Order: sequence, then C-alpha cells, then structure tokens
Amino acid sequence: VQLVESGGGLVQPGGSLRLSCVTSGFTFSDYAMSWVRQVPGKALEWVGGISRGGARTSYSDSVKGRFTISRDNAENTLYFQMNRLKPEDTAIYYCARYPWPNSSNVPNANDYDYDYRGQGTQVTVSS
Repeated sequence: VQLVESGGGLVQPGGSLRLSCVTSGFTFSDYAMSWVRQVPGKALEWVGGISRGGARTSYSDSVKGRFTISRDNAENTLYFQMNRLKPEDTAIYYCARYPWPNSSNVPNANDYDYDYRGQGTQVTVSS
C-alpha cells in the first residue's frame, strides 16, 4: 500500500492550493479516505473525509466552506482543494486510508481511524 501526497507549498493568506494523493497497492474504490494535518509538536487534526464513491463528504469546522475533498476512483487519486487559506492552516497534510474496506461510513471528526498514511506534504501560509 502506498499513498503519495503532492501539491503543497508556500502561499499567501487568501490564496489556494490543490493537494493530490496518488495511491497504489490496493483497490482505491473500496476505501473511504481522509485528509489529516499536523503541526510539529501538536496533535494530529482530521480535516476532511470522503465516502468510497465520493458522493458524501465531511469536514472539520476549521475548514468547512473553504476546503473541498474529492476523489477520482479511475485514477486512484484523492484531492484536497484548499481556498481562502489562513496562516493557521500551516501544517503537514497527509492522506489517510479508512481501515475497513467496503464500509458505508464517511470519516468524520468522531470516526477518522486510519491504517495507512502517506509521507505528507508541507503547506505554509504566510505573507
């Protein structure tokens, strides 16, 4: 199982970035997925989840209305469109696989277990 994130970088407040997570080694469409983020020295924060087919999504209050999670099951890729970025969004962003295949659950703030996580991509929001 491999999850490889990309798309991070330095952006000014109010700007946008689109993160990608290319997956391999498993049947992508069998698993719900999440984006989580972490600031060094702080706890991991779940920020977005998506169902296996992509029709249902869930977001943390901190990013709701600004970020959009999506997926392309034909390309085995997860996306995170981040708009109106704020300095407090600065973190390492990881894509994460929900542990149970063929689950109808959408990862959310109360249920965001994962069994695999990528290496992360750094997002820095600063003027």
